[in-house]
Amino acid sequence: MRDEAPRTLTAICSALQEQIEHGLLPHGGKLPAERKLSELFDTTRITLREALGQLEAQGLIYREERRGWFVSPPRLAYNPLVRSHFHAMVAGQGRTPATEVLGARLIPASVEICELLELPALSSVYQIRRARRIDGRLVLYVEHYLNPAYFPGIIDEDLTQSLTELYDSRYGIRYGRVRFDMVPTALHPEAAAPLKVSAGSPALKITRINRDQHGRLIDCDLEFWRHDAIHVSVEVPE
Repeated sequence: MRDEAPRTLTAICSALQEQIEHGLLPHGGKLPAERKLSELFDTTRITLREALGQLEAQGLIYREERRGWFVSPPRLAYNPLVRSHFHAMVAGQGRTPATEVLGARLIPASVEICELLELPALSSVYQIRRARRIDGRLVLYVEHYLNPAYFPGIIDEDLTQSLTELYDSRYGIRYGRVRFDMVPTALHPEAAAPLKVSAGSPALKITRINRDQHGRLIDCDLEFWRHDAIHVSVEVPE
């Protein structure tokens, strides 16, 4: 009896992984309800959930709150060396991007943002919060922090569009040097809720600190990607 659960766990993982790899469970497709899967594999919900959790950790399936389990679509290739933006990057790989604005306001800059943008104490910044989708799936929560000296009135613009293009067309500002920091993390509640996942779910945090064509620090982005949504792919030129 002591060895039964591990054997069942392995059998569930192997069976679902095999069906995903052979296309019997298609990318983006919804898995049967946990009750039906428990009956199918003749196991307890506890063992089943442990198996599903292992497959989720591998990036093969994902869960959305109140919707159930789904087969993960192919990951998006993310190359920090390519000067692009979310919509262009996604569309360029034959996928469909979408952006939802969660909020835009002028706020006091936190200590972290003051340090990233080299601002003095008690500075104000524009904060723009957005959720982004690929092929209808929520994959990215991002907080943009802008130095308001360079972008007067920007929060009154259509912020579902690319900020990269808006900066250029409205303010004549183009990105120059960009710094990237990437670390695995757990989603905090404010990031988890828009992505419809539980707080503490694994994610990849990408912090971008952006200078313009004149070398001025203009903004920074705190990106929280679902851990199975992208793979970072970099080819260093000669």
